[in-house]
Amino acid sequence: MTFAIVALTCKQPRFDPARPGRELPEWVTRAVDARVSRWAAAVLTLLFTVWVAVAAVFGRQDGRNPLTGVFDVLLWAGLLVTSLAFGPVWRAISPVRTVFRLINPHNGWLRYPPWCGYWPAAFALLTLAWLQLASPNLGTLTTIELWLLCYVVVMLTGAMLFGQRWFAWADPFEVYSVAVSRLSPFRRNRANGRIGVGNPLDHLPSMPVRPGAFAVLAILLGSAAFEMFSAITRVEDFVYDHAPDVPLVTDSVGATILRTTGLLVFIAVVAVTFWASALATGGVDEDQRRRLPGLLAHSLIPIIVGYLLAHHFAYLVEQGQDTVILLADPLGRDWDLLGLHIGDGSYWLSQHPRVLWSGKVACLVVGQIVAVVAAHDRAITSEGPSNQRPAADDARDGRLRLRRPIPVVRRLIERRRPPRWWRGVGGCALPRTGARAQKARSVPGKSGT
Repeated sequence: MTFAIVALTCKQPRFDPARPGRELPEWVTRAVDARVSRWAAAVLTLLFTVWVAVAAVFGRQDGRNPLTGVFDVLLWAGLLVTSLAFGPVWRAISPVRTVFRLINPHNGWLRYPPWCGYWPAAFALLTLAWLQLASPNLGTLTTIELWLLCYVVVMLTGAMLFGQRWFAWADPFEVYSVAVSRLSPFRRNRANGRIGVGNPLDHLPSMPVRPGAFAVLAILLGSAAFEMFSAITRVEDFVYDHAPDVPLVTDSVGATILRTTGLLVFIAVVAVTFWASALATGGVDEDQRRRLPGLLAHSLIPIIVGYLLAHHFAYLVEQGQDTVILLADPLGRDWDLLGLHIGDGSYWLSQHPRVLWSGKVACLVVGQIVAVVAAHDRAITSEGPSNQRPAADDARDGRLRLRRPIPVVRRLIERRRPPRWWRGVGGCALPRTGARAQKARSVPGKSGT
């Protein structure tokens, strides 16, 4: 139905990334761009990071350590919401970028290879997904600390070599924030740099088409889908029941192998089906056909945002409160700086499951619809070679219409069908990041190999 409505009502391009939004008063841009405000935001974030680091190292080494909540809730889910609302905020507040600017303001010694693109960020996101969804110790305090230590070392080393441009290409949180921010209503006017407000669908196609960009989006979507899938009780039972059947390894390693395989399969299915459907589009020459997956990749962003909001918003609201309360006592000495205790927060969403479930379904459905609209609009506005057929109105502004932009849109529509495992849980799988690992069943080890 969505495809029919879009195909019949959207025969001309409607969205243009070059279209300026409604400019806000000039003082807004001056305030945002002021060195004082930017350094204040960066330093405050750095101080907060130091506070969390102290709590992680010197605080209680159990489930009451706030690091897991900060990492899974305030950072991952909070960055999603803030980037969606205000734009790529991590670029301005990244504590690693701030440290680099303080210790080495130079622009690096080497030129970043253009062919590398976003591949370093894609690899970092894949390791993060594996850590949280498939590793032997799912989201434990030690594994999070180890990943963050490697993250800091790699980011600072790369910045020393390539300068601050390294963060734009390799920082997984910055690339994640930039991708999500394509749906933010705020943007910069390309002509004068002023901040304006406009249609997010005009801004969505501005996602840079660079090497590795499609891999980043495929990893985000595939891991988000696998997270919801792996939270189902029957899936967990399958993993632990069949872990002993994996030869030559212990039960724990067998479970890790099964989860890792499932994660990679989900990511591969997203990448292969989207890539193949993009290449199946007609009315283009071979050069444009090779570029189509990248040109259409931005249409995956609404689906990613829909999945992540459906899965993490309630977790951000409710577990975020508990995380802030734990941060008020970083060393576990009952300081009680906020005068609150765990359980004093509001858990209204969990107490009203129908509202929560309706919100989850709405996020998923809206994300899928927006993705179909974005893919269809890009398909009919792709600038291409002479063998494309221009429509009468499109010819005036140089825009060309693809003859058969159906396969990609059809594939996006197929993603809207709830699979059997989704119907079985009503689309309401609970998040399993951070705190979820404390509830995971341990797998007894084998006596031999």
